Amino acid sequence: MTEKTERVYNFSAGPAVLPVPVLEEAQRHLLALPGVGMSVLEISHRSKTFEEIIRRAEQGVRELLGLPDHYHVLFLQGGASLQFSMVPMNLLPKDGSADYILTGSWGKKAIKEAKREGRVQIAATTEDSNFDRIPEPHEIKLDPNAAYVHITTNETIQGVQWPKEPDTGGIPIVADASSDIMSRPIDIEKYGLIYAGAQKNIGPAGVTLVIIRDDLLSRIPDGLHTMLDYRTHVENRSLYNTPNTFGIYIISLVCQWLKEKGGLEAMARENEAKAKMIYDVIDSSGFYRGHAQPGSRSMMNVTFRLPTEELEKRFVQEATAQGLDGLKGHRSVGGIRASIYNAFPREGVEALVQFMREFERKNG
Repeated sequence: MTEKTERVYNFSAGPAVLPVPVLEEAQRHLLALPGVGMSVLEISHRSKTFEEIIRRAEQGVRELLGLPDHYHVLFLQGGASLQFSMVPMNLLPKDGSADYILTGSWGKKAIKEAKREGRVQIAATTEDSNFDRIPEPHEIKLDPNAAYVHITTNETIQGVQWPKEPDTGGIPIVADASSDIMSRPIDIEKYGLIYAGAQKNIGPAGVTLVIIRDDLLSRIPDGLHTMLDYRTHVENRSLYNTPNTFGIYIISLVCQWLKEKGGLEAMARENEAKAKMIYDVIDSSGFYRGHAQPGSRSMMNVTFRLPTEELEKRFVQEATAQGLDGLKGHRSVGGIRASIYNAFPREGVEALVQFMREFERKNG
């Protein structure tokens, strides 16, 4: 049996492509970390070696996002899906309510879990247009007494992204930033809490980054289960239980890679350029049809349709045969989805664009 060793272009929505230099460094030191004599997969999370690894990971996140001291950085488990529950458990008072702005499938899941904990108001939704855009400011009806305003910064399934944060009038924003964290600079002071599964932009599956502002900790009710209380993890610096040590190690390497690339400003320019290449093909074609409206288009997940589902199946099959993998759209919406996160190489986008043009020439 011959093993496939050459790398393909991985357009998967997640777990997604990681930087090759990060993979190479992890490979070099997988058997034994320098000066340690053990693999990072084997060391104790209580060891001085791992304390330094998690410190570097936290410092990398802080430097890249410009986090002030009154924000805590946590490395948790359970994915964004667990955060759908933890956020309202910790921050939604029993006699209060929270506003959720609904822009796609992941937002719907967040709302479902929040409703188990308390009162939720949908402050705006674009479901009537199949989530093809971000709401206009005049469409957003916020409760001035809301505990928080929840948004999904980038919806991977529909391919829509907030171009900038909504104006919430000082109400803390809680954001699921799983698929665009670290892809661009943000105005961190507008956020009370940010959570993100690592497997899109900052590491492997199994780590959830949570960033929480210090003043929100005082809102947490007593009596929560220990592991579901953010204070547990703040007080223990993400080490109350055994964390995903390897995942945190990879995050520390990815943060260093991002800094060497020029930080989030440089990353944003690169991401915009990559996405523009694909959107230009869509816009100049009568063959491809983009899902998201231009002002709401994602820089991370480019979603589009072809004239027929049969052509979409052929597109995916032929693309895969040419080393362009993971282009099939999510089962709930169909079509094509090209996920081009931070580590996705420009050469892969160029290869996709060339394939798209040739496929249209043969089938248009």
